[in-house]
Amino acid sequence: MFAVVRTGGKQYRVAAGDKIAVEKLAGEAGDTVTLGDVLLAGEGDKLADASKVSVSAEIIAQAKSEKVVVFKKRRRHNYRRKAGHRQQMTLLRITDVGEGKAKAAPKKAEAKKEDAPKKEAAPKKAPAKKAAAPKKEAAAKKAPAKKAPAKKAAAKKTEAKK
Repeated sequence: MFAVVRTGGKQYRVAAGDKIAVEKLAGEAGDTVTLGDVLLAGEGDKLADASKVSVSAEIIAQAKSEKVVVFKKRRRHNYRRKAGHRQQMTLLRITDVGEGKAKAAPKKAEAKKEDAPKKEAAPKKAPAKKAAAPKKEAAAKKAPAKKAPAKKAAAKKTEAKK
């Protein structure tokens, strides 16, 4: 099965096992990414409903593309500027094309389950921080009680001029 996917402002025709280089996506090597914007899908000559099709890909690496040289010149003015640019890109290996939403979801659900115990530990620490906050508020209320020093310097200057 193949699909036409849009990512980074460009369109790619992909099938399972393909390797493509796309504009930079968030994630590290080994992470799984779901390309959600499927424009067209099909198998052979038959087309499938693109809204039901999802494309799963694995990030191979985060890399830079080839250098593009930017050269500016104005003739007869001795004006030359040379600069280079290497665009950030992500190398992807397409793992699954099709109605793979059920396959992709459990991986994300497992990751969320692993994060859940960590989130439970965080609220236990939060009350301790709230207890410290009233002390800071009390200190902040005492700080404005200081009076500003009187401006005596201006008076001395006037006396010196006389």
